[in-house]
Amino acid sequence: MEKIIIHCSDTPNHREDSAADIHRWHLKAGWSGVGYHYIIKRCGELEYGRPEYWQGAHAKGHNTNSIGICLIGRDKYAWDQWETLTELIKELINKYPDVKVMGHNEVSNKTCPNFNVQEWLKYNELI
Repeated sequence: MEKIIIHCSDTPNHREDSAADIHRWHLKAGWSGVGYHYIIKRCGELEYGRPEYWQGAHAKGHNTNSIGICLIGRDKYAWDQWETLTELIKELINKYPDVKVMGHNEVSNKTCPNFNVQEWLKYNELI
């Protein structure tokens, strides 16, 4: 694995969407189901999308050898989401030591996930 790309669902911050909701939206868009590998709900619960061995559909031109993580919400994430994201990133870095962690906004003309992933990684001593 070469990249971990962090996304947001770009849905209202107060709404508790799930992997099943994203799966439905992505099917409606003509994809073969949920494009992310991991989804972190507002309550901090980690849900699974595509298995890691299945190429994601989350960052055009960057889906090969990448893992997509989606935080539910737009720009105000719950404390539990931050904790789950931190633990998941630690696990994935341990599993894939040479992986590069980045935000969707670093590989696409998007604002998603609406925070600076590199600053967050440094602050949490993950890089």
